[in-house]
Amino acid sequence: MSILAAMVVPHPPIILPEVGQGEEKKIKQTIDAYREVAKRTAEIDPETIVITSPHSILYADYFHISPGKSATGDFGQFRAPQVKINVNYDTDFVNELSNLAASESIYAGTLGERNAALDHGTMIPLRFLEQAGINFNETKVVRIGLSGLSAVEHYKFGQLIAKTAENLNRRVVYVASGDLSHKLKSDGPYGFVEEGPIFDKKVMDYIAKGDFLSMLRMDNNLCKRAAECGLRSFWIMSGALDKKAIEVERLSYEGTFGVGYGIAWIDIKGDDKNRSIGEQLIDANHKALAEIKSKEDSFVKLARLSLETFVKTHKPLSKLPNNLPNEMIERRSGAFVSLHKNDELRGCIGTILPTTNSIAEEIVRNAISACSQDPRFNPVTVDELDDIVYSVDILGEPERIFDTKQLDVKRYGVIVEKDGRRGLLLPDLEGVDTIEQQISIAKRKGNIGPNEKVNLWRFEVIRHH
Repeated sequence: MSILAAMVVPHPPIILPEVGQGEEKKIKQTIDAYREVAKRTAEIDPETIVITSPHSILYADYFHISPGKSATGDFGQFRAPQVKINVNYDTDFVNELSNLAASESIYAGTLGERNAALDHGTMIPLRFLEQAGINFNETKVVRIGLSGLSAVEHYKFGQLIAKTAENLNRRVVYVASGDLSHKLKSDGPYGFVEEGPIFDKKVMDYIAKGDFLSMLRMDNNLCKRAAECGLRSFWIMSGALDKKAIEVERLSYEGTFGVGYGIAWIDIKGDDKNRSIGEQLIDANHKALAEIKSKEDSFVKLARLSLETFVKTHKPLSKLPNNLPNEMIERRSGAFVSLHKNDELRGCIGTILPTTNSIAEEIVRNAISACSQDPRFNPVTVDELDDIVYSVDILGEPERIFDTKQLDVKRYGVIVEKDGRRGLLLPDLEGVDTIEQQISIAKRKGNIGPNEKVNLWRFEVIRHH
């Protein structure tokens, strides 16, 4: 046996009448669809429910699988403590999955348990399943948290879930719990951004078409702006359905309360070796990175050369390359080297004013610092080098200003200073949309209190990708 079916479902507490107190009637389409997928699951009579939840324990670099023999939870935090869920865990499945992950060098397991109680992202799907006739004394559960790892790693972990089901000959239904954008309405709890409905439409379309590759390669900035919840849950589900022939039915979508709720049912119709989406994803990522590398200018190429030399040899460049532009040899300037991996920051170190004899030397030095001395990250390893994307900012002369109206988050970076403490933020950064945000972040970087008055400088940069 293996995974027999999968469902994409949301987890709004308000959907339960004990919590909604009548408000749940406003999302009747979602309730009806939820009952339908729960009924279909009960008809399959699975031995195990595997559920991934954004509200289970989450680590940046590790998939947490809930340990123990059983767990319980209630909706006390939503003023409905009388609604309780009790489940037994499939310990054999958990052990097999953890062992497979270790053998495949996937960071996953039962370590790091912080709160054994079931989370609402898990309990709401289980509540509907229970009402449909699933007996959790007989049907066991595997609860898994998401991670900050890449789409590829989520997909690979999903493949291990499917392999575990096959190894143990389990009848499994996979539940991908996750809301969509939280920013669909200006009067909603999280406000509105235009990326919200765009994200929801794309995800629901991709799921309906079974186009998991496009869902795995969605623009990270769009996803962040949309304030999504469940995408990584859907990524793992995609991996669990690797090389399977599937039939998808989109049952509902609503955004009544300003948060996207989508429900889909996925039937497994056998094997399909052409649906090797994990391999396609890796290939597409390699091609995209190769294209980025082919367009790097001299500034970025030097940063890459400096960093890769240091990571591989533990020594800096012995000499600068030949034929660098005159500007890099003859000019002095502060410079920042930024590293990104899987669309996430991987390191950023720089100098406000020049500390070396040339821009080239500044880049060489700061590239090494970015990969080895940024206190927010572990040092870059050899295995990561092919996945690093670089940018180099060459700073103009800082200009003292006396009014925040002289700032522009797209054009100017900012330096704040108070009693020798100093913080800097580069211009035109994703997610920094206002001067207030820019100054606030710069203060935090300089260990300056939010209400302390500061001296201000602005500067322009030339950004090289």
